[in-house]
Amino acid sequence: MIQWVWERAQASGATEVIVATDDERIRSACRAFGADVEMTSPTHPSGTDRIAEVADRRRFADSAILVNVQGDEPMIEPASIRALAQALHENPNCQIATPVAPVASHAQWRDPNCVKAVRALDGTALYFSRAPIPWLRDPPAPLQAPLQAPSDAAATYQNAWRHIGLYAYRAGSLRQFAAWPPSALEEIEKLEQLRALEHGMKIYLLALAQSPPGGVDTAEDLAQLRVRIGQL
Repeated sequence: MIQWVWERAQASGATEVIVATDDERIRSACRAFGADVEMTSPTHPSGTDRIAEVADRRRFADSAILVNVQGDEPMIEPASIRALAQALHENPNCQIATPVAPVASHAQWRDPNCVKAVRALDGTALYFSRAPIPWLRDPPAPLQAPLQAPSDAAATYQNAWRHIGLYAYRAGSLRQFAAWPPSALEEIEKLEQLRALEHGMKIYLLALAQSPPGGVDTAEDLAQLRVRIGQL
């Protein structure tokens, strides 16, 4: 799976692709297929902190744009990686960029493993949550009870966006982020991007027209991925 992700990152047109890990087994596997690997500290509270260590070690200029592609996103499109870096480049007032896609179903909106995002009018992030947001206070009468049941309850998740776990940063912003300890909201929701918001950073949300396949978080996800790859 890590080789699949690496190959998609390579296809994005990135100047260089680096695998950052604290696990010797991952380093061995990656070196077997020719990847550039950096071993990092095992104590990082988030993937963003891990990438910041690599940015310092490689002495990237503060203006350099780095994209964090998580190793459990084997179906990520190279074009999405490229578009995200371009979006950050085109929004110099933002320190981070990350993609979102429309929530596809009522069940997805209620799923805490599907992180929801709320956008401001200028395209920047207002908040991220595992809870179903924004919450429709006054749903249409047929949907008022029970909220968990209807499969066609599109009205309950209007203006809701699913966050895709891909980030673009400027190296200087990464260094600033890593200097802060995990924040209160970050630890409550277990979402590292909330640390950036709590400290006043602007996160640009790149809106994708369609939601890409989810990452591999469970054994069931892995089984579904194997079926999907077998059909390609």
